[in-house]
Amino acid sequence: MGVERQIVASGSPLEPRIGFSRAVRAGNQVAVAGTAPIAENGSTAAPGDVHGQTVRCFEIAERALAEAGASLGDVVRTRIMLTDIARWEEAARAHGELFAEVRPACTFVEVSRFVDPEWLVEVEVDAVIG
Repeated sequence: MGVERQIVASGSPLEPRIGFSRAVRAGNQVAVAGTAPIAENGSTAAPGDVHGQTVRCFEIAERALAEAGASLGDVVRTRIMLTDIARWEEAARAHGELFAEVRPACTFVEVSRFVDPEWLVEVEVDAVIG
């Protein structure tokens, strides 16, 4: 018998079209998909601001973690993808504000672009509950 899976949806119309979930919990593990800086109204949050966009990405990821029964304290790995790696310290500051005590494994990478050219950053989060 396989591990029970819980799917967390964000309500994005892209989820069923692409075939992905905001997060998936399998047993005590939670994986949060690449999370973009989308504002509540669907626009890009904090245009031009890497720190602000990173904060927004983690707010969305934190909500998905909570829905799956996890918290930021359960996070064991983060991945931060930037369109300009020279601005990594702006994203790192947002990461440090949330994870100074948790200290998950963390990777910063540069990508050529995202689906929306206004997005400067996306994050992924993995957590282990308990």
